Amino acid sequence: MARILVTGGTGYIGSHTTVELMQQGYDVVVIDNLSNSSADVLDGVAAIVGTRPAFEQVDCNDAQALAQVFSKHPDIQGVIHFAASKAVGESVEQPLMYYRNNLMSLVTLLEQMKAHNVHNIVFSSSCTVYGQPTEEHLPVDETAPIQVALSPYGNTKQINEEIIRDEAHANAQLHATILRYFNPIGAHPSAMIGELPNGVPQNLLPFVTQTAIGLRPELKVFGDDYNTPDGSCIRDYIYVVDLAKAHVKAVERMLNHQATEQVEVFNLGTGRGLSVLEILNTFMQVTGVKVPYQIVGRREGDIEQVWAKPDKANNVLGWKADTPIEDVLLSAWRWEQKIRS
Repeated sequence: MARILVTGGTGYIGSHTTVELMQQGYDVVVIDNLSNSSADVLDGVAAIVGTRPAFEQVDCNDAQALAQVFSKHPDIQGVIHFAASKAVGESVEQPLMYYRNNLMSLVTLLEQMKAHNVHNIVFSSSCTVYGQPTEEHLPVDETAPIQVALSPYGNTKQINEEIIRDEAHANAQLHATILRYFNPIGAHPSAMIGELPNGVPQNLLPFVTQTAIGLRPELKVFGDDYNTPDGSCIRDYIYVVDLAKAHVKAVERMLNHQATEQVEVFNLGTGRGLSVLEILNTFMQVTGVKVPYQIVGRREGDIEQVWAKPDKANNVLGWKADTPIEDVLLSAWRWEQKIRS
């Protein structure tokens, strides 16, 4: 079976994708600089799959180290590029670090791919490129306009998409799939891998589970006066295992030469928007655990409502996110209980 390089493969989405690739018979090489994750994650992957992927502790900005990875594993047929700094707030405070980490790593990776005749890349992008879509573009499909980014993090995703398009224009052999995710949540059903935020979680669900288990005194809900049915923000929450499976589909499509364009773009979401309060109430319902929360003022930079129109991914990629939200929330709770036990 084909060998795939996964950058950022010990991270949240990277580790779940590594599992799905290995379960489909792919040979996986994981690289990660471990700046925001731990090599212990590979023990969880091995516990699920039965074998460990090859692992190299490498920074994607290090051209020499990357070249050695491609030389050591000469039969790599495709790359899934997750490795990036990803905290919106931190990017506002440290923009140069974000531009260095997120832009240079892609440039270095594309250079090394070209030097080693690897022509397929799946790029991990984000619905942040759409900003706050206007009403006529809700739900959001791939034709919705790209908006001025609200943070350096969001901007790096936009610029990286442009870098890929420009390189594809100059290099006819390069084939790229850009996957724009909505909001990944949950953990593997085995509870062997999941989301492990450093410090205070940036995302809603780890904050909910940490509050539920007693690590945090209460959850802050930022704003209940938005123009939404219950006043709280609406997002498209997608189960991380469903999301991981989309990457396997994207790799298959490229390796089987099924792409109809040199650069293909897919929105990955469920097509259903859920509010912060709906997530919170459903979590309490399925777990039976009360989560103390307080409504506070709006948070700067938060988008009011966004959810996907995933028809293209459903029909062209042959992929669908259909895990019930109740199961997803339970998976996150089981993971939280496991890591605290």
